[in-house]
Amino acid sequence: MGLIAGNGQFPMIFSTRAREMGISIFAAAHHGEALPELSDQVDKILWIRLGQIGKIISFFKKNGVSEAVMAGGIKKTQIFDMRPDFKTLSILSKIKEKKDDALLRAFAEALENEGIKVVESTRYLGPLLAEEGEWTRPLKKEERADIEWGWQLAKNVGALDIGQCVVVKRGVILAIEAIEGTDEAIRRGGSLGKENAVVIKICKPQQDLRFDLPTIGPGTVQTMKEAKIAVLVVEAGKTLVLEKERFLKEAKEAGIALVGHKGNPPEN
Repeated sequence: MGLIAGNGQFPMIFSTRAREMGISIFAAAHHGEALPELSDQVDKILWIRLGQIGKIISFFKKNGVSEAVMAGGIKKTQIFDMRPDFKTLSILSKIKEKKDDALLRAFAEALENEGIKVVESTRYLGPLLAEEGEWTRPLKKEERADIEWGWQLAKNVGALDIGQCVVVKRGVILAIEAIEGTDEAIRRGGSLGKENAVVIKICKPQQDLRFDLPTIGPGTVQTMKEAKIAVLVVEAGKTLVLEKERFLKEAKEAGIALVGHKGNPPEN
Protein backbone atom coordinates (compact mmCIF):
# COMPACT_ATOMS: atom_id res chain seq x y z
CA MET A 1 0.00 0.00 0.00
CA GLY A 2 1.30 3.44 -0.91
CA LEU A 3 0.90 6.30 1.58
CA ILE A 4 1.08 9.93 0.48
CA ALA A 5 1.69 11.59 3.83
CA GLY A 6 0.89 15.11 4.96
CA ASN A 7 0.90 16.60 8.43
CA GLY A 8 -0.44 15.47 11.81
CA GLN A 9 -0.97 12.07 13.39
CA PHE A 10 -3.22 10.65 10.66
CA PRO A 11 -0.41 9.16 8.51
CA MET A 12 1.13 7.62 11.64
CA ILE A 13 -2.14 6.07 12.73
CA PHE A 14 -2.96 4.77 9.25
CA SER A 15 0.46 3.16 8.74
CA THR A 16 0.48 1.59 12.21
CA ARG A 17 -2.99 0.11 11.73
CA ALA A 18 -2.22 -1.18 8.24
CA ARG A 19 1.03 -2.84 9.30
CA GLU A 20 -0.76 -4.51 12.22
CA MET A 21 -2.91 -6.13 9.54
CA GLY A 22 0.18 -7.39 7.71
CA ILE A 23 0.19 -4.74 4.98
CA SER A 24 3.50 -3.28 3.79
CA ILE A 25 3.52 0.53 3.64
CA PHE A 26 5.62 2.58 1.24
CA ALA A 27 5.35 6.26 2.13
CA ALA A 28 5.94 9.35 0.02
CA ALA A 29 6.19 11.96 2.79
CA HIS A 30 6.11 15.73 2.31
CA HIS A 31 9.03 17.72 3.76
CA GLY A 32 7.87 20.19 6.41
CA GLU A 33 4.55 18.41 6.82
CA ALA A 34 4.92 14.71 7.68
CA LEU A 35 6.36 13.86 11.08
CA PRO A 36 9.99 12.64 11.02
CA GLU A 37 9.06 9.62 13.15
CA LEU A 38 6.84 8.33 10.32
CA SER A 39 9.99 6.72 8.92
CA ASP A 40 9.89 4.25 11.84
CA GLN A 41 6.26 3.27 11.09
CA VAL A 42 6.60 2.30 7.42
CA ASP A 43 8.56 -0.24 5.40
CA LYS A 44 10.20 2.36 3.18
CA ILE A 45 9.98 6.15 2.94
CA LEU A 46 10.69 8.75 0.27
CA TRP A 47 10.84 12.41 1.30
CA ILE A 48 9.42 14.74 -1.34
CA ARG A 49 8.53 18.37 -1.96
CA LEU A 50 5.03 19.46 -2.91
CA GLY A 51 4.64 19.07 -6.66
CA GLN A 52 6.94 16.08 -7.19
CA ILE A 53 4.23 13.79 -8.56
CA GLY A 54 6.55 12.08 -11.03
CA LYS A 55 8.83 11.15 -8.15
CA ILE A 56 5.90 9.63 -6.21
CA ILE A 57 4.79 7.55 -9.20
CA SER A 58 8.32 6.23 -9.83
CA PHE A 59 8.74 5.33 -6.15
CA PHE A 60 5.42 3.47 -5.98
CA LYS A 61 5.94 1.58 -9.25
CA LYS A 62 9.47 0.58 -8.25
CA ASN A 63 8.08 -0.97 -5.06
CA GLY A 64 5.09 -2.73 -6.64
CA VAL A 65 2.45 -0.43 -5.14
CA SER A 66 -0.95 -0.86 -6.81
CA GLU A 67 -3.11 1.07 -4.29
CA ALA A 68 -2.43 4.28 -2.40
CA VAL A 69 -4.05 6.58 0.14
CA MET A 70 -3.65 10.26 0.92
CA ALA A 71 -3.46 10.88 4.66
CA GLY A 72 -2.76 14.14 6.46
CA GLY A 73 -3.21 17.68 5.24
CA ILE A 74 -0.89 20.04 3.42
CA LYS A 75 -0.88 23.71 4.44
CA LYS A 76 -2.50 25.60 1.60
CA THR A 77 0.25 28.23 1.77
CA GLN A 78 2.66 25.51 0.57
CA ILE A 79 1.30 26.05 -2.92
CA PHE A 80 3.43 29.20 -3.11
CA ASP A 81 6.55 27.12 -2.44
CA MET A 82 5.66 24.31 -4.83
CA ARG A 83 8.47 22.74 -6.84
CA PRO A 84 6.57 21.12 -9.72
CA ASP A 85 8.26 18.47 -11.80
CA PHE A 86 7.45 17.82 -15.45
CA LYS A 87 4.57 15.48 -14.57
CA THR A 88 2.99 18.07 -12.26
CA LEU A 89 3.37 20.86 -14.81
CA SER A 90 1.64 18.66 -17.37
CA ILE A 91 -1.28 18.07 -14.97
CA LEU A 92 -1.58 21.74 -14.00
CA SER A 93 -1.67 22.84 -17.64
CA LYS A 94 -4.91 20.90 -18.12
CA ILE A 95 -6.76 22.34 -15.12
CA LYS A 96 -8.65 25.61 -15.60
CA GLU A 97 -9.56 26.21 -11.95
CA LYS A 98 -6.85 25.53 -9.36
CA LYS A 99 -9.31 24.60 -6.59
CA ASP A 100 -8.52 21.94 -3.98
CA ASP A 101 -10.92 19.33 -5.33
CA ALA A 102 -9.90 19.81 -8.95
CA LEU A 103 -6.19 19.53 -8.12
CA LEU A 104 -6.62 16.44 -5.96
CA ARG A 105 -8.82 14.66 -8.49
CA ALA A 106 -6.31 15.42 -11.25
CA PHE A 107 -3.52 14.06 -9.06
CA ALA A 108 -5.51 10.91 -8.31
CA GLU A 109 -6.25 10.46 -12.01
CA ALA A 110 -2.54 10.74 -12.83
CA LEU A 111 -1.76 7.97 -10.35
CA GLU A 112 -4.57 5.76 -11.63
CA ASN A 113 -3.39 6.21 -15.22
CA GLU A 114 -0.14 4.60 -14.01
CA GLY A 115 -1.98 1.64 -12.48
CA ILE A 116 -2.02 2.99 -8.91
CA LYS A 117 -5.57 3.17 -7.58
CA VAL A 118 -6.27 5.87 -5.00
CA VAL A 119 -8.57 4.49 -2.28
CA GLU A 120 -10.30 5.97 0.76
CA SER A 121 -7.92 6.60 3.63
CA THR A 122 -10.56 5.32 6.07
CA ARG A 123 -10.34 1.76 4.69
CA TYR A 124 -8.81 0.38 7.91
CA LEU A 125 -9.99 3.12 10.27
CA GLY A 126 -13.75 2.65 10.68
CA PRO A 127 -13.64 2.95 14.52
CA LEU A 128 -12.07 6.41 14.21
CA LEU A 129 -15.03 7.93 12.37
CA ALA A 130 -17.19 10.36 14.35
CA GLU A 131 -20.45 8.96 15.66
CA GLU A 132 -23.79 10.75 15.70
CA GLY A 133 -24.85 12.31 19.00
CA GLU A 134 -23.93 14.75 21.77
CA TRP A 135 -20.69 13.38 23.20
CA THR A 136 -19.83 15.49 26.23
CA ARG A 137 -22.77 17.59 27.45
CA PRO A 138 -26.31 18.55 26.36
CA LEU A 139 -26.61 21.56 24.08
CA LYS A 140 -28.16 24.83 25.25
CA LYS A 141 -31.07 26.33 23.34
CA GLU A 142 -29.02 29.19 21.88
CA GLU A 143 -26.30 26.76 20.80
CA ARG A 144 -28.82 24.64 18.91
CA ALA A 145 -30.10 27.75 17.13
CA ASP A 146 -26.56 28.67 16.04
CA ILE A 147 -25.91 25.13 14.82
CA GLU A 148 -29.12 24.98 12.81
CA TRP A 149 -28.26 28.23 11.06
CA GLY A 150 -24.51 27.71 10.85
CA TRP A 151 -24.73 24.19 9.45
CA GLN A 152 -26.20 25.32 6.12
CA LEU A 153 -23.79 28.25 6.05
CA ALA A 154 -20.88 25.83 6.36
CA LYS A 155 -22.29 23.65 3.56
CA ASN A 156 -22.65 26.68 1.30
CA VAL A 157 -19.06 27.74 2.00
CA GLY A 158 -17.91 24.18 1.33
CA ALA A 159 -19.80 24.06 -1.97
CA LEU A 160 -17.73 27.05 -3.10
CA ASP A 161 -14.56 25.09 -2.17
CA ILE A 162 -13.45 27.84 0.22
CA GLY A 163 -13.09 25.78 3.39
CA GLN A 164 -14.76 23.28 5.71
CA CYS A 165 -15.20 25.29 8.90
CA VAL A 166 -17.21 28.30 10.12
CA VAL A 167 -17.38 30.00 13.52
CA VAL A 168 -20.66 31.63 14.55
CA LYS A 169 -22.30 33.18 17.61
CA ARG A 170 -25.88 34.38 18.10
CA GLY A 171 -26.54 34.47 14.38
CA VAL A 172 -23.33 36.35 13.55
CA ILE A 173 -20.56 34.97 11.32
CA LEU A 174 -17.27 35.35 13.17
CA ALA A 175 -14.92 33.47 10.85
CA ILE A 176 -14.90 31.40 7.67
CA GLU A 177 -11.99 29.06 7.03
CA ALA A 178 -9.97 29.79 3.92
CA ILE A 179 -6.29 29.26 3.17
CA GLU A 180 -5.20 29.69 6.82
CA GLY A 181 -6.73 26.37 7.95
CA THR A 182 -9.14 25.33 10.71
CA ASP A 183 -7.07 26.20 13.78
CA GLU A 184 -6.43 29.77 12.68
CA ALA A 185 -10.10 30.21 11.74
CA ILE A 186 -11.07 29.01 15.23
CA ARG A 187 -8.60 31.41 16.87
CA ARG A 188 -9.86 34.34 14.79
CA GLY A 189 -13.52 33.53 15.47
CA GLY A 190 -12.90 33.05 19.19
CA SER A 191 -11.06 36.36 19.42
CA LEU A 192 -13.87 38.23 17.68
CA GLY A 193 -16.66 36.50 19.60
CA LYS A 194 -14.90 36.84 22.98
CA GLU A 195 -16.26 33.51 24.28
CA ASN A 196 -18.90 30.78 23.81
CA ALA A 197 -18.84 30.72 20.01
CA VAL A 198 -19.82 27.65 17.97
CA VAL A 199 -17.47 25.92 15.52
CA ILE A 200 -19.00 23.85 12.70
CA LYS A 201 -16.69 21.64 10.62
CA ILE A 202 -18.25 19.70 7.75
CA CYS A 203 -17.50 17.70 4.64
CA LYS A 204 -17.96 19.74 1.50
CA PRO A 205 -21.10 18.66 -0.44
CA GLN A 206 -18.87 17.54 -3.32
CA GLN A 207 -16.32 15.91 -0.99
CA ASP A 208 -14.31 13.05 -2.44
CA LEU A 209 -13.69 10.79 0.55
CA ARG A 210 -10.41 9.57 -0.91
CA PHE A 211 -8.74 12.75 0.32
CA ASP A 212 -9.06 15.82 2.50
CA LEU A 213 -11.35 14.19 5.09
CA PRO A 214 -12.00 16.51 8.08
CA THR A 215 -9.90 15.46 11.07
CA ILE A 216 -10.10 16.48 14.74
CA GLY A 217 -8.21 15.47 17.87
CA PRO A 218 -6.63 16.73 21.11
CA GLY A 219 -4.93 19.56 19.22
CA THR A 220 -8.37 20.82 18.18
CA VAL A 221 -9.50 20.89 21.82
CA GLN A 222 -6.41 22.87 22.83
CA THR A 223 -7.09 25.45 20.12
CA MET A 224 -10.74 25.69 21.21
CA LYS A 225 -9.75 26.15 24.85
CA GLU A 226 -7.42 28.99 23.92
CA ALA A 227 -10.18 30.61 21.85
CA LYS A 228 -12.85 29.99 24.56
CA ILE A 229 -15.09 28.11 22.12
CA ALA A 230 -18.24 26.48 23.58
CA VAL A 231 -19.27 23.96 20.89
CA LEU A 232 -17.68 21.89 18.14
CA VAL A 233 -19.97 20.24 15.59
CA VAL A 234 -18.65 17.74 13.04
CA GLU A 235 -20.23 15.54 10.39
CA ALA A 236 -20.82 12.02 11.71
CA GLY A 237 -19.43 9.23 9.56
CA LYS A 238 -17.30 11.67 7.57
CA THR A 239 -14.89 13.03 10.20
CA LEU A 240 -11.87 11.29 11.70
CA VAL A 241 -11.39 11.56 15.46
CA LEU A 242 -7.75 11.01 16.49
CA GLU A 243 -6.81 9.89 20.03
CA LYS A 244 -10.52 9.69 20.79
CA GLU A 245 -10.40 8.92 24.53
CA ARG A 246 -8.01 11.75 25.28
CA PHE A 247 -9.95 14.05 22.93
CA LEU A 248 -13.26 13.43 24.72
CA LYS A 249 -11.71 13.62 28.19
CA GLU A 250 -10.05 16.98 27.57
CA ALA A 251 -13.15 18.45 25.91
CA LYS A 252 -15.35 17.31 28.78
CA GLU A 253 -12.99 18.79 31.36
CA ALA A 254 -13.06 22.09 29.46
CA GLY A 255 -16.87 22.10 29.28
CA ILE A 256 -16.83 22.03 25.47
CA ALA A 257 -19.84 20.42 23.81
CA LEU A 258 -18.86 17.96 21.08
CA VAL A 259 -21.56 16.99 18.60
CA GLY A 260 -21.69 14.60 15.65
CA HIS A 261 -24.42 15.03 13.00
CA LYS A 262 -25.31 13.03 9.91
CA GLY A 263 -25.88 15.76 7.42
CA ASN A 264 -28.81 17.48 9.13
CA PRO A 265 -28.86 20.18 11.80
CA PRO A 266 -30.19 19.23 15.24
CA GLU A 267 -33.87 19.68 15.94
CA ASN A 268 -34.94 22.37 18.40
